[in-house]
Amino acid sequence: MIEDESNSKSLMERQTTGEDRVRMAVRQLSEPRTANWIASEAGWSHEPTKRVLEQLVDDGILHRDESGTHTTYYPDYRRQAMQEAMRLRDSGHTVEELTDQLAEMKAQIRDWEDEFGVESPNQLRGTLADEALDADQEDRRREIAREWEHLQRRIKIVGFAIREWDFLAPTTEPAEASS
Repeated sequence: MIEDESNSKSLMERQTTGEDRVRMAVRQLSEPRTANWIASEAGWSHEPTKRVLEQLVDDGILHRDESGTHTTYYPDYRRQAMQEAMRLRDSGHTVEELTDQLAEMKAQIRDWEDEFGVESPNQLRGTLADEALDADQEDRRREIAREWEHLQRRIKIVGFAIREWDFLAPTTEPAEASS
């Protein structure tokens, strides 16, 4: 299995440029990351990675944060959410299917609220201070808290896609240029 993974990675590296790999790594960001981290993920050196990142900042695709000890880069989360909503609209799912998915996600969160007697992922994390919990129970609560946060983000995106179903419909007409 490890051999297959290394073969597929080298195949990806042979069929893509370093810039392509940086762009792919950036699309996967869910939190701010340094240029070194992104370069490592892309399998490319630091300086050219940094040049690509700066181009993406100039193009409005990424944001740069220099407030910490290291400069980090993060995507425009609004753009990502809009693209994900469009992908959902274009995926072949019906609005009813997305509505069912939304209901399932919300039901899962309600189940966790009832099971643990908390109202948020951080409140669930706070229960880790309970000395009666064993390591498996702590691990399970941490994993549920991460999944809960993920579902909260998905609920917002799926809800937006449902609300804006007609607006997000693909169009075959080119946009008119304003004069």
